[in-house]
Amino acid sequence: MPHDEVDLFVIGGGSGGVRAARIAARHGAKVMMAEEYRLGGTCVIRGCVPKKLLVYAARYAHDLADMAGFGWTVEGARFDWATLIANKDREIARLEGIYRANAEAAGVTIAATRAVLDGPDRVRLATGETVRARHILVATGARPALGPEIPGCELAITSNEAFDLKALPRRILVQGGGYIAVEFAGMFRALGCEVALVQRSEVILRGFDDEVRAHLAAEMEHSGVRMLCGRTIAAIAQGPGGKTVRLSDGLEIEVDEVMLAIGRVPNTRDMGLEAAGVELDQAGAIKVNAASQSSVPSIYAVGDVTNRVNLTPIAIREGHAVADSLFGGKPWTVDHALVATAVFSEPEVGVVGLSEAAARKLGRPVDIYKTGFRPLKATLSGRQTRVFMKLVVDQETDKVLGVHIVGESAGEIIQLAAVALGMGATKADFDRTIAVHPTAAEELVTLREKSA
Repeated sequence: MPHDEVDLFVIGGGSGGVRAARIAARHGAKVMMAEEYRLGGTCVIRGCVPKKLLVYAARYAHDLADMAGFGWTVEGARFDWATLIANKDREIARLEGIYRANAEAAGVTIAATRAVLDGPDRVRLATGETVRARHILVATGARPALGPEIPGCELAITSNEAFDLKALPRRILVQGGGYIAVEFAGMFRALGCEVALVQRSEVILRGFDDEVRAHLAAEMEHSGVRMLCGRTIAAIAQGPGGKTVRLSDGLEIEVDEVMLAIGRVPNTRDMGLEAAGVELDQAGAIKVNAASQSSVPSIYAVGDVTNRVNLTPIAIREGHAVADSLFGGKPWTVDHALVATAVFSEPEVGVVGLSEAAARKLGRPVDIYKTGFRPLKATLSGRQTRVFMKLVVDQETDKVLGVHIVGESAGEIIQLAAVALGMGATKADFDRTIAVHPTAAEELVTLREKSA
């Protein structure tokens, strides 16, 4: 087998891997990257981007319903799933082409094949070639978890398959309570599907502020999603009229599709990591230090494969930091302490900083400011939805520790709130900011009454 030598070999062509490869190459490093599927990774190919496109499609259903209250009459409007999926596929292909073009323009050599470790400084390609590398970066992401063995689980789909369904199911059951589950449940419901959401715990979105979780659950239930919390799927069987799902409490539901959204598993299986001396945690994720370096000094890992903060912007930052640190002469690390996030549910959730429960665990007194209101748009549309906003404030320092929003454009609003929290904004800073009226976001700077 021929041998080659590079400064950096990147395994995985997702957002984190591509960013690391491009930046390293721009610093003058000789870089090779292997991707066995498609460039762009989970986010671009079967995650954030296609999901948001489907969410946009679903929200047009609300817009059409809202229009009547504003004097518009829309006749003959209909939705075609096949058109949406075809257009989504074209956009994903376009983005993949951009990822490839940018990497190649930076000087990265791309191998469209699987790659595994063959020691601390060598990578073996499925083509048979072995490449020697000064540094190796593993950025292989994660895959949908299938959970414990369920009789008939082969009849279920995951988010991977949901993006390519040939037809929109009339009835679907989704198991899970995290980002993916609630986003798909809301999207399918808005498109007219009968949706049941099965969740092991009593409340969705574990780790989020309790009031955010309760508010979103109530809104989803009001929209028509059948919330079946405190249960799991016991079995799935194919019947003449669809798939029959038996739950842990004995309830049986007949649906057209069953979607499992019960978490994700790091892609570390059969990659030669253990043989190379790379330590994994109990979840199978690669253990790394603050610099994304594994237990083997020459091997690094970024993104979901490390199971730190599993968000695309984090993977991109981590990959950039590794490239700068190794080849740019300016070492730095990513701060995972204050990361804003959005859930593109219906309604949308935007969060940055600490929940009330997490803040109280610090042992310091906190002040809580919150509000719930019907948005102005709903007063004419007639839609029964309410916005929820909450600020968590350190009582002694007046520093805002957390901002929580449930409502339209929550993700857009929370991005700028994250800037404020990153600068150490206090409640007094929020209070002296002039409101933009009439907006929902103005509530963040007009909250005056403490609720706790």
